[in-house]
Amino acid sequence: MRKLLFGVIAALTVASPVAAQQVGEVGVDWLGNDIVVEAIKDPEVEGVTCHVSYFDRGVIDRLQKGNWFENPSDTAISCQQTGPIKIGDIALGEGGEEIFKQGISLIWKEQVVNRIYDKANDTLIYLAHSRQVQDGSAKMSMTTVPLFNQTVVWEKGKPQ
Repeated sequence: MRKLLFGVIAALTVASPVAAQQVGEVGVDWLGNDIVVEAIKDPEVEGVTCHVSYFDRGVIDRLQKGNWFENPSDTAISCQQTGPIKIGDIALGEGGEEIFKQGISLIWKEQVVNRIYDKANDTLIYLAHSRQVQDGSAKMSMTTVPLFNQTVVWEKGKPQ
């Protein structure tokens, strides 16, 4: 039932720039609560894979605590080089760009991954957080992929 509910949620939210592939699910209690681990490929940076984890509330937990239609904002991320790095057309501004999002509530709450290029340190930064219409959460997780001393192909040339 939980997978069906979040399938509906995913269909109601705007499509993500990339799709996540579930690679793990760990049960954490007898209420059916799980930690889900998904792999996300950066659509503009070949050779980088991010693994994101989040808490998926079970049906019993939803019945006991109410708030039926949303998961907690907690998320964790780790991105690593998983092949030769080839960088396409990426945003170079301070805000970076959103590379992934998925609904974690029926309508308004999303889990998001943004990529930011730190030119001064030649590093890709990946920031996972939740986004809501109001009462935004300060819960976030960050990881970096250093490009220094790596063989990196920039499709449009390395920014100067």
